[in-house]
Amino acid sequence: MTEKDRLVLIKEVGEEIIVEEDLISLLEKKKSFIAYDGFEPSGQVHIAQGILRAINVNKMIKAGATFKMLVADWHGWANNKLGGNLEDIQIAGHYLIEVWKACGMDMKHVEFVWANDFMKDPEYMKIVMQVARNSTVKRILRCGQIMGRKEGEVLQASQILYPCMQCADIFYLKADVAQLGMDQRKVNMLAREIGDKLGFWKPVAVHHHMLPGLGKPSSDEKDAIERAIDMKMSKSKPDSSIFMTDSTDDIKRKMNKAYCLEGDIKDNPVLEYCKYLIFEKFPVFKIERPEKFGGNLEFKSYQELQDAFEKKLLHPMDLKVAVAIHLDKLIDPVRKHFASGKPKELLDKVKSFEVTR
Repeated sequence: MTEKDRLVLIKEVGEEIIVEEDLISLLEKKKSFIAYDGFEPSGQVHIAQGILRAINVNKMIKAGATFKMLVADWHGWANNKLGGNLEDIQIAGHYLIEVWKACGMDMKHVEFVWANDFMKDPEYMKIVMQVARNSTVKRILRCGQIMGRKEGEVLQASQILYPCMQCADIFYLKADVAQLGMDQRKVNMLAREIGDKLGFWKPVAVHHHMLPGLGKPSSDEKDAIERAIDMKMSKSKPDSSIFMTDSTDDIKRKMNKAYCLEGDIKDNPVLEYCKYLIFEKFPVFKIERPEKFGGNLEFKSYQELQDAFEKKLLHPMDLKVAVAIHLDKLIDPVRKHFASGKPKELLDKVKSFEVTR
């Protein structure tokens, strides 16, 4: 694969790349590179965390990445997830790994590392302290966004440590690229700003798109990133999220209630699932309709689908039914994986946990 081909593939993942020139330089110097992603175990996994993450990781791997996936158990503990119970958070971490095994993530090029193990290494805490010493409290508070919190919602002292830890993770793992969601950009910018000062480097940031929940989009006047964060799929809103072990009936019910105005392609979560999930996994998107309503439709690209919907050639309900069918096919292998044995035990435990924001 040429450097140009690798760049094109990474740009399919990155809704934003900071900065492209640095990425091009990296690809010219290295045939393979280390990419970092981190996840805070905090309950059941929805399709944005499961299917979309596997798609993005696999594309990055094809472009030359070896992934270091951080099970951010101590970060979740600092952020009071699952009631601040570290053992429960770690169980949720094992469950997450099982989800990715079942939905096709390329495990040969992924190494899972645990924050819990970092704490045994004085070198890691030294980097955390270096980040903290070179950052103002105000700067760290602004990074509250990475924890799913606004600046004024950072109330516990442990949450001040979180951005310092996440920034340190990048350097401790020797990551060339931080491949995270758009909601994580503030800490990646912090890492780029202070990397040289601490004797490290400027990591390239590849920020992927965040899938929205199924509810009506926010009409608040906010910047694009804040608005996307407010709209993103969240396990704290279970009826607007599709989880990786939802039943066929659950998927149909949730999709039936999804926000999807006829002819409106803006802020349409159903169309987004088509673009970022279905067309990534199916060569043809088939919509079955009775002959009296125009008969079956087939789309070979997202653009074809979007154009037909915008021209009102496709009714929202027909689209929703077809999306539910295709998502059910994507989720079915994961449901089967968690139907018995150790995976089932993990899922049952995670379902019993009280999800705390």
